[in-house]
Amino acid sequence: MSCYFFESTAFAKLFVQEQGTDALIRLMEAVEDNRKLISASTPLEVYAAVRRRERAGALSAEDATAALDILRMEAARMVQQPLNPAVLEAARQLLDRTSLRWPDTLQLGAAVVARDMFLATEIIFVSASQQLLEAAKTEGFRTLDPAKEAAEPVKQTEAE
Repeated sequence: MSCYFFESTAFAKLFVQEQGTDALIRLMEAVEDNRKLISASTPLEVYAAVRRRERAGALSAEDATAALDILRMEAARMVQQPLNPAVLEAARQLLDRTSLRWPDTLQLGAAVVARDMFLATEIIFVSASQQLLEAAKTEGFRTLDPAKEAAEPVKQTEAE
């Protein structure tokens, strides 16, 4: 079985129209909620990004409020990987061997821990950050950039 780990730059595309939003919406509609994973920090990161855009004048107050309401609902439907000691340790190790910023190591560290927990499940790492996608590939993840690829769900075999 395959699950999708939505890193914050990809997850944010659900709430603010950008390149890749339509592909990500199609993927979200095609995948069952119990196969969608995010880090517990992702809703806060996306919340901050929406507020930044609102303060910069790129979003109206009404659009920001609507986006944040949808964010709360979508985040509640997803499986959230808590920022527990295992995730923090995975992030620390990523800081030692990559040039990622610490928030990105929390995202990738959460995906690593989720993969370790769900041993028989392939985790597909979804991000709009090229640096993070490259690091995820190095960590052995299959990756998807919704802004560059048709975000179609992986077909399940009968054995799955």
